[in-house]
Amino acid sequence: MKIKITADSTCDLSAELLARYDITTISLTVIKAGQAYRDGVDIQPQDIFSHVDQGGALCSTSAVNAEDYRFFFEKWIKEYDAVIHINIGSGFSSCYQNATIAAANFTNVHVVDSMNLSTGQGLLVIEAAQMARDGMNALEICSRLNAIRGRVQASFILDRLDYMQKGGRCSAVVALGGKLLKIKPCIAVREGSMGMVEKYRGNFAKSVEKYVKDILKDRKDIRTDRVFITHTPVDDEAVQAAREAVEKYGEFKEVLETSAGCTVSCHCGPGTLGVLFLCK
Repeated sequence: MKIKITADSTCDLSAELLARYDITTISLTVIKAGQAYRDGVDIQPQDIFSHVDQGGALCSTSAVNAEDYRFFFEKWIKEYDAVIHINIGSGFSSCYQNATIAAANFTNVHVVDSMNLSTGQGLLVIEAAQMARDGMNALEICSRLNAIRGRVQASFILDRLDYMQKGGRCSAVVALGGKLLKIKPCIAVREGSMGMVEKYRGNFAKSVEKYVKDILKDRKDIRTDRVFITHTPVDDEAVQAAREAVEKYGEFKEVLETSAGCTVSCHCGPGTLGVLFLCK
């Protein structure tokens, strides 16, 4: 069976990884200064940061509508026996709902709710591509994805809180206190939603090292095939700290560094870094 794996652009997989696994994405919409742009096509994260730095309001994102999904699926179903589409988590967007509506027009289009975002979603997308290459049929792949999606470990540490404050996710008092006390919150995905799980204090690179140590050290339940270090623009020192800590506290065969796309960038801003992996 020839199966096409597709995903929302929110999976944050690099062009090289998309090509390696023959994955095609569909772009969400980013709204900047009242204008609509296609995520990763007409707009990049740096465009968002430059706009905000120049005094502009935060950008926002909107879901792919059902009709656009239908056209997207229609294209691939002509070339493949089945299409499996992995969405950003339904708790973050209506993409899954819209894709499900569109898939009802076809007998061989399957939609999976990743219950995640960024490369937490991307981990499942790669899993699907590998299973398709291994000859599993579409129903088996979807069943397997639904079984393992709760094993994705996705979290991010933030160096700054101004984007969270502007987006109404923390008060100005909390943001100011965080800046003065050099607090670096850790945000994690749990059961399809995000929340703060830890606070680090001090230099960002040092906080990154502590964060990676906390999530990796002495863990026996981690799958060691791959790990993502995914980030918006951060200091090279912080990325190096993440890499060194991943190598020290983990035993991963493949360490993949990717840039966070527009969705994470809109809500978290620069200075955001995450380490994401699967558990057994």
